[in-house]
Amino acid sequence: MPSLWIQNARVIDPASKRDAVGDLFVRDGVLVASLSAADKKRARKIDASGLVACPGLVDIHVHFREPGQTHKETIATGSRAAAAGGFTTVVCMPNTSPVADNAGTIQYIKDAVRRDAVVKVLPTGCITVGMKGQALAPIGSLARAGVVAITDDGDCVQSNDLMRRAVEYAKMFDLCVMDHCQDHSMTQGAVMNEGAVSTRLGLRGWPNAAEDLIVARNVILSEYTGAHIHLQHISSKFSVDVIRRAKQRGARITAEATPHHIALTDEALGTYDTNFKMNPPLRTEVDRLALIDGLRDGTLDIIATDHAPHTDYEKDREFDYAPNGILGLETSLPVTLEILVRQNKFKLPRVIDLMTRRPAELLKLPAGTLKEGAAADICLFDPTEKWRYDAKAGHSKSANSPWHGQTLTGRVRTTIVDGRIVYQNGKINER
Repeated sequence: MPSLWIQNARVIDPASKRDAVGDLFVRDGVLVASLSAADKKRARKIDASGLVACPGLVDIHVHFREPGQTHKETIATGSRAAAAGGFTTVVCMPNTSPVADNAGTIQYIKDAVRRDAVVKVLPTGCITVGMKGQALAPIGSLARAGVVAITDDGDCVQSNDLMRRAVEYAKMFDLCVMDHCQDHSMTQGAVMNEGAVSTRLGLRGWPNAAEDLIVARNVILSEYTGAHIHLQHISSKFSVDVIRRAKQRGARITAEATPHHIALTDEALGTYDTNFKMNPPLRTEVDRLALIDGLRDGTLDIIATDHAPHTDYEKDREFDYAPNGILGLETSLPVTLEILVRQNKFKLPRVIDLMTRRPAELLKLPAGTLKEGAAADICLFDPTEKWRYDAKAGHSKSANSPWHGQTLTGRVRTTIVDGRIVYQNGKINER
């Protein structure tokens, strides 16, 4: 593998508090302080003038659908979409077919990653057997198999006692429990946020309280057991308030927001476009602004995409019957830059921190830094480049994106994993 010399970039590394124009050097897949004169002559040089160089982005919430749902996405296609979005490490959810509730399925996923992925893909395991919420999965076996967290994402554990036992066991194995916060009894048949827009459209409403109740439940269980519980894709203002107060008390609670929840509201559903249908649903402008405030003051810890591919024929149905979920990996960076940096005046290093160091530290992953000796996982992007996003021409196997056909600002130019250029100027460099 040739050495790399990235020249004249604005290097932003929140982990080392670096933000200055300079160079990065890579030898044998690792970041180094410099190269020898001889190595510099042989190194592959990348002129990054006008570009930002930051740690490879980290997303701890994606759905790659393999095994069993490969008509939507595979580890191969999902990892290529991740590379195109500047991500070098992603954590995939266990709601596959079969679900990842045993060591055998985890090994299948790891084998597929080793064979097909162009970025680092890490598995999670289920909280309950079959994701049915009735009996605990073998958490110890899953930990030994190499999962980085446990979650029944997509199907929240409804039993408070079972969830208590799950977080107690997870704490024994130093695993984070990631929870999709939804009280199913309040969302039967619901397809969008409950409010004025759902009434106008004649669609069954999904109240904020369905999320708020489980968020409060998880806060109580975290404080009761001392376990780390991570709250996925928060969408409600009241939930943000509950999390803020819990953190002030020292609860081991972390939480994420998605690019679509900080960018869009339920008003976007006015045309019944199912590419705006997701779980949790898009909520009101009051909720959207509360999420941004939560990211600003640290109540919400990270940005995660909840990348959820579905085929055209699955999404092209009556609104009530179309599946929830949208693509996120290839649009996450430009959408987040637009909402947080340009519209809400976040500093660029702060936003990069939300997408690199913080998610890596949350799950104790060896990622999210440009420090000397770290793996050379690097994202180079132009924060000002305007480009038209064509979901159908993207690297995912599916195209269900609300940003299809829109002009976005901020584009990934190059993605480097372990010192190897895996994506550059729109093209994947295959192994």
